[in-house]
Amino acid sequence: MTEATQGQTEGKTFQPRVFSGIQPSGGLTLGNYLGAIRRFVDMQNAEDLTGVEKIYCMVDQHAITVWQNPEDLRRNTRELAAGYIAAGLDPSKSILFNQSQVAEHAQLAWIFNCVARMGWMQRMTQWKDKAGKNQQNASLGLFAYPSLMAADILVYHATHVPVGEDQKQHIELTRDIAIKFNNDFGVDFFPITEPVIEGAATRVMSLRDGSKKMSKSDPSDMARINMTDDADAIAQKIRKARTDPDALPSEVEGLEGRAEARNLVNIYAALNDQTVAEVLRDVGGKQFSDFKPMLSDLAVAKLSPISTEMARLMETPDEIDAILRKGADRARAMAAPILQQAYDIVGMIR
Repeated sequence: MTEATQGQTEGKTFQPRVFSGIQPSGGLTLGNYLGAIRRFVDMQNAEDLTGVEKIYCMVDQHAITVWQNPEDLRRNTRELAAGYIAAGLDPSKSILFNQSQVAEHAQLAWIFNCVARMGWMQRMTQWKDKAGKNQQNASLGLFAYPSLMAADILVYHATHVPVGEDQKQHIELTRDIAIKFNNDFGVDFFPITEPVIEGAATRVMSLRDGSKKMSKSDPSDMARINMTDDADAIAQKIRKARTDPDALPSEVEGLEGRAEARNLVNIYAALNDQTVAEVLRDVGGKQFSDFKPMLSDLAVAKLSPISTEMARLMETPDEIDAILRKGADRARAMAAPILQQAYDIVGMIR
């Protein structure tokens, strides 16, 4: 992240600040790890981001836009926090907290509900996908989800948000809300946030169908690698992953039309910190009977230590809760002054 890419309005440059979050809806998968958590860790440890604040959240208020069992929500929030920490997020280097612990998110979201327009929300692809034909029975929270997401980001004046490709539209709406707020009140107050979408496996696909995203809701557990899977389960799922009969190509173009092959190569590249082209230079010409054991060994080596540490942390929930409380205190210290300034701009007496 160079100086040229710092968040800006037309008249003001903001100090770089990173924010992102994941819903604690249970069932962390390899897709969550490679598409999000691994990238959070990389940004935390990047030398060129030394001194840049990184804020990573368990967005439980987003989770309840569809009904959640309360006990499951508590467990899933702790499990996600355990996944963050086990994967390498250090609470002394990054701020880790639970969204509902910082009331400023919801308070700024109400202001943004009054800035955003119904038409903007109705165009959101995720609203259409999740509400489907039953929109009249969907929750108001699900409809206003993008406004809360904008508040999550802008209550910290975050300039950069690592997200998956499927969240890019929400970042674009966050930018629209920031621009409209600034224009409505004649200020340069909120930054125009940039999405950060990069990496070989920003979108990890199903092991059973390379045209579908890896998902915890897939009826087949063999379609995904769970972050709680042990070494044997990981190896078995990769061994049985769907492929095709052809050998791996030596160039990226050779993966065209081969969704399952591309997915497994993408996963290998991401786990091994390589580009797809580099992987294919090494494995081009190999059959999947040779490549799958390589991928299995790599996945077990990378993921088993994470699942082991997650299990340990889940046995000590008080340790997780203490980390989240401390992180929430740090987050609130940043968010509260920004919210108060927003209130002053809008005209609210405090």
